[in-house]
Amino acid sequence: MSRSKSITAAPEIEALIALLAKVPGLGPRSARRAALQLLKRKDALMVPLAGALSEAAEKVRACSNCGALDTQGQCMLCSAVDRDDGLICVVAEVGDVWALERAGAFKGRYHVLGGVLSALDGVRPDDLRIAKLLERASAPGVREVILALSATVDGQTTAHYLAERLQPLDVTVSRLSHGVPVGGELDLLDDGTLFAALQSRRPS
Repeated sequence: MSRSKSITAAPEIEALIALLAKVPGLGPRSARRAALQLLKRKDALMVPLAGALSEAAEKVRACSNCGALDTQGQCMLCSAVDRDDGLICVVAEVGDVWALERAGAFKGRYHVLGGVLSALDGVRPDDLRIAKLLERASAPGVREVILALSATVDGQTTAHYLAERLQPLDVTVSRLSHGVPVGGELDLLDDGTLFAALQSRRPS
């Protein structure tokens, strides 16, 4: 005797859970918990969140200059008059811009590639904002391009490719140092981090 499939929630709820599960970092179980919290707090959380999502979808766009996200054609970072036009920091994603801005150590301009080169994922140079980077790096007054890309195989492959493309230009090309984090214990670090730390050593 065949058993019918049990129904655990209304189709609308299942659709909500399915969409939440597509958010990076949320699996099916986390999506169910999130959906339950939203449904429990409709007026305080779900309705305002729906409004914020709708407004963001309508207004947020990529900056025409650097590729960061904003509601204007040119983002606040590109419009700021107190930043150094001679420095361009190249990152893979918008989240990297936010991370560097939280650190407060960089006061130049940014350039978001929109990803990194990846043979496995089929991401080629034409899929990234490399042509725009070369255009910006060729502008008068640009002194240095900092390749702030992750210390992964794809990240370093992208950095190497960009360094070669930028070589004919009259700019200094540098990379972030990779190594021991502040407060890091050596015996807790992976081999790759220790290797990078030794390679990036400097006189004391």
